[in-house]
Amino acid sequence: MLDGYRILDLTDDRGHLAGMLLAQLGAEVVLCEPPSGHRTRHRGPYVDDVADPERAIEFLVYNRGKHSVVVENPAQIAELAARCDAVISCGAFDVDLEALRAASPQLVTAAITPFGETGPKTGWAATDLTIAASSGTMSLTGDRDRAPVRIGPPQTWHNAAVDTAGAVLMALHERQTSGLGQHVDTSAQQSFVDCTQFQMMAVLTGGEVPVRLPGAVNLGGFLIPWVYECADGYVTVTFLFGPMIAPFTSRILTWACEEGFCEPELRDKDWVDFGMAIVEGRESMDTFDQAIKALTSFVATKTKAELLERALTDNLLIAPITTTADVLALEHLDVRDYWQQVEMPRAEGSAPVRLCGALAKTTGEPLADLPVAPRLGEHTARYLGGAAGPAITARPRAEAAPVGQPMERPLDDVKVLDFMWALAGPGATRTLADYGATVVKVESELKPDVLRGVHPFIGEEGGQENALQFHSINAGKMDLTLDLSLPEAREVILDLVAWCDVLTESFSPKAMENWGLTYDVLREVNPELVMFSSCLMGQTGPMRMYAGFGTMAAAIAGFYPVTGWPDRIPAGPFTAYTDYISPKLGVMLILSALAERDRTGRGQHIDFAQMEGALHFLATEFADEEINGRTAGRAGNADRHMCPHGVYPAAGDDRWVAIACETDEHWDALANLLGANADLLGLDAEGRRAHAETIDAAITAWTEPQAAADIETALQAADVPAHRVSDAADLMADPQIVARDHFLSVPHAKHGHTWVENSNFELSRTPGRPLWGGPMFGEHNMEVLEGILGYDGDKIAELVIAGALA
Repeated sequence: MLDGYRILDLTDDRGHLAGMLLAQLGAEVVLCEPPSGHRTRHRGPYVDDVADPERAIEFLVYNRGKHSVVVENPAQIAELAARCDAVISCGAFDVDLEALRAASPQLVTAAITPFGETGPKTGWAATDLTIAASSGTMSLTGDRDRAPVRIGPPQTWHNAAVDTAGAVLMALHERQTSGLGQHVDTSAQQSFVDCTQFQMMAVLTGGEVPVRLPGAVNLGGFLIPWVYECADGYVTVTFLFGPMIAPFTSRILTWACEEGFCEPELRDKDWVDFGMAIVEGRESMDTFDQAIKALTSFVATKTKAELLERALTDNLLIAPITTTADVLALEHLDVRDYWQQVEMPRAEGSAPVRLCGALAKTTGEPLADLPVAPRLGEHTARYLGGAAGPAITARPRAEAAPVGQPMERPLDDVKVLDFMWALAGPGATRTLADYGATVVKVESELKPDVLRGVHPFIGEEGGQENALQFHSINAGKMDLTLDLSLPEAREVILDLVAWCDVLTESFSPKAMENWGLTYDVLREVNPELVMFSSCLMGQTGPMRMYAGFGTMAAAIAGFYPVTGWPDRIPAGPFTAYTDYISPKLGVMLILSALAERDRTGRGQHIDFAQMEGALHFLATEFADEEINGRTAGRAGNADRHMCPHGVYPAAGDDRWVAIACETDEHWDALANLLGANADLLGLDAEGRRAHAETIDAAITAWTEPQAAADIETALQAADVPAHRVSDAADLMADPQIVARDHFLSVPHAKHGHTWVENSNFELSRTPGRPLWGGPMFGEHNMEVLEGILGYDGDKIAELVIAGALA
């Protein structure tokens, strides 16, 4: 897809996923390393547990397909940048990105930083742990009676990296028109706010500050468990009520009733109306508690395999909580040929290793099978010259257009027909809309988007036009209501297909087929169409019809077993984790497909399985299981490389501070503040790990009497990574979040204004932002039918009479 683009990768683990995925999408990625090598070369786990910079699993996993160049001074970086289309930096090198752009005006540069490049926290010391604490996500993750926890292996940098890759592709798309580059400024804090699922905004409309619950969530006063113990481990069960979920609830209670675990009266309750019945006093919470108890007892008698099999045959919202070993053994991934076989630096005769495979399946050029990560400096001579011959001297391989008229926003020329619903799909088209794409969202009042009925609400009132989640994730889109069961509505869709560049959908695989809107049909109308299909498990394979939510994909992808405390049930990430990262990956895929279309004139169909995309965020853990047989598990807030590394109590109720010592200097500064005993001073990482309990006790004694803000201030003054664990109230008052306008008041047709979250990154020359809140039903019917399609009054009247606009 990205053939012709050359990317200069100046990242370490704070961004290396971006370069790897861009390489998989077809770009030539040049990785700069210092003479000592990328820092992940010097930390385990290692292949076959042999400590060697060429056998470091994290490096091998996230730098596949890249070209390694050893650089020793800024002049060499500038020389390389002049021959590239884009540069991605994270602070691993001291580089002046503005100077690089001045020397090469067509160059796109990007910086991944903890808090962004503007605002009062720009220079704050930070690690994955402290960024997670700053984002609000950690306040929602873990057990209520213990310290909050992060999501297993580091996730904040991965989220920021994928956001950055998408932003770079936007800037390159705009460059085709203007001939000019620009700068991308990504805040890892803002990227990870995505993982709160808009719950932070509840306080903006008078709601309560949400709190963490292990394996559960509080929805409007209902404590809804997600995690249930079964006969051989754990599963997630989505047990809710309302028109969208009630049929699933009835089906699982029917099964439980068949086996004697609940009474028919409970099975036969009106679960569609149950929430309103509670509010009006027609039902009691005792009924709900009885159902949860019955379900708990029933599930405990079944294995993960039995529950999954029945979920597939009876369409139940049940997902096994899989370990890294379980994921590697999943038949569905084998049938879809997901894993890539890669030769690794092992003993002679060793078999290839399975590593995470293609981000998606496409009808165009397949995504690249990435070779093993390069040896240190393997390609230095190719790019910088030397004894082996002259360096590559060509201008960027993807030639920028002559300087022309820049667009106001980078995607102003992109037109999207959007069939997305819920979270994982609409998040991608929301980002496209922020940056200029015209997005027409198709829905029906007969089958409303599930997010129209999900908390938090404006004024805490229910109602399909009041949901803040819907308002935010569909901001900037136009809304067209159609009853797709009618032939007249289908004709409207085909006219819009002829108009659009991209069609997106996130239904189960049979939905578009049932409407007669498969890719084969649509490309007859528009041969250049890019169709993006996003669902839990993909369009093919034995689990293709497995419908559900991101809680389930997160469970199957392995995020639950690595999040929480080893002596407790898997806490899991806050609800639907794959729904938060899938849109970022979707933006990359859509923009890459548009780049291929612009180059070749060909459209394509992208089959994106949300679960498969998410596996890249745990790629090291899967490789460690595959190579060393080590199954990843829960470790609270302990870290493989840093010590101390934890969340410590502060004065007040449920107040905490995250502190991480990444270097010996961090520890020396912290030890001085603690007044640590002489035997703890000057310890290296290994020594600190040996005394971890004593150090944690000393830190706790120091933090417990102090206010979180005071601890944070003292540690940042000493350049020690630290941040309070921000809850919703803290986040709204965070001067960094305020300075970067992360929560915005935007126009709304019913309420006058509503609240939405802003973009996670900023483009220097063609910025974007949401222009209005999620639309009302049919708000833009006339705008679309008259303005876009050119229908006259008679044609629209015919559609109204036929009932198509419903």
